[in-house]
Amino acid sequence: MGKLCMMTTIVNRKHFKKYFRLYQDEHLPVMFVTLGAGTASGDILDYLGLESTEKAVMFHVLEESAWENTKKDLRHKLQIDAPGEGIAFVVPLSSIGGRKALQFLSGNQDFQKEEESVLKDTVYELIVVIANQGYTELAMDAARSAGAYGGTVIHAKGTGMEQAEKFMGVSLASEKEIIFIVAKKTQKNDIMKAVMEQAGMQSKAKSIVFSLPVTDTAGLRLMEDS
Repeated sequence: MGKLCMMTTIVNRKHFKKYFRLYQDEHLPVMFVTLGAGTASGDILDYLGLESTEKAVMFHVLEESAWENTKKDLRHKLQIDAPGEGIAFVVPLSSIGGRKALQFLSGNQDFQKEEESVLKDTVYELIVVIANQGYTELAMDAARSAGAYGGTVIHAKGTGMEQAEKFMGVSLASEKEIIFIVAKKTQKNDIMKAVMEQAGMQSKAKSIVFSLPVTDTAGLRLMEDS
């Protein structure tokens, strides 16, 4: 089987339901949904044919092969390439924090994890922590104990939690906090291990953690100098 990727879909909020139904029909794994707002000026919105800056943002973890099929359906069934529709893109995962996290993110599919070989020359990683709502500090305290500088938190609602509970053997809340932490690649394993041990599935946070490669950065001079 192929590599795992994180797919992000950003669409006008009023079009959310049709994308949600398509992903359900394709039996994609656990999805997280949050709200967003576009930042384009009125002139740019008019030029691009966009009617609203209110967005729905959806996150999935899926295989590269599944992305190819999904991309075709997005183009042909939903016309995502039409002006004002939206955008979907994928980023390869570089590591996943434990077998249960892999089962959770892949919907308990029989996925064989490959060797970490994606973008080996990157200096930074984006560590993504998905925790139960209200336990951000528990997860961040764990990350800081291993050298993380800080993170950015967004609120999201998870779907497919009932199915995940069956194979994980624990109760999962649908209200989630997603924490984005940019860290040096040399710190990644220590940070992920700390989150798993201090705020993982055995804790009230029930954190899932994985990482994505970062190809370039700006604004991290203090981290680089340190």
